[in-house]
Amino acid sequence: MALSNITKRLHILIAISMICLVAVGIYMSNTETFFLYPIHKSIGAIVFVFALWRIVVRMKEGWPEPVGVAPKIQLIAAKVVHWGLITMTVVYPLSGLMMSGAGGHGIYIFGLEILASNYDEVTGKAVALNETIAGIGHETHELLVPVIIVLIIVHVVGALKHHFIDKDETITRMFSLK
Repeated sequence: MALSNITKRLHILIAISMICLVAVGIYMSNTETFFLYPIHKSIGAIVFVFALWRIVVRMKEGWPEPVGVAPKIQLIAAKVVHWGLITMTVVYPLSGLMMSGAGGHGIYIFGLEILASNYDEVTGKAVALNETIAGIGHETHELLVPVIIVLIIVHVVGALKHHFIDKDETITRMFSLK
């Protein structure tokens, strides 16, 4: 089954964006590099929209058939990883939006206000609009770091296995744009 160009482009765009967002997020957390936060949040919000679009495309087009023959356990593992990654592309940015928006920091996309911030006029500190939602967003955003990293690694290793060991067209099917 051939993949549509929109599926390929969304896959590439979201994959590169998510890998960069995770890497930058880890870097920001470890180094307290605060100037990167608005960029991280803006790209994350945009990725969220593209991820929703990708899900709509996936529902419309269905899941692609495997290229080659594989053991049932491998097919199940691939399905789990694919579902996990698609879920992460929505849940991960959503948790960031929850953390920022409900935490009183607002939601901005490269300066465009989507949800106003809520800063105390005296202290200048953000006042949470909903501490519970902000807390859930924060915990989810932090706890999912190792999950998304493992899913990405397994996905890439699986793709490389298809290319170098199975010698099938899995990778070329995804990366051949017309």
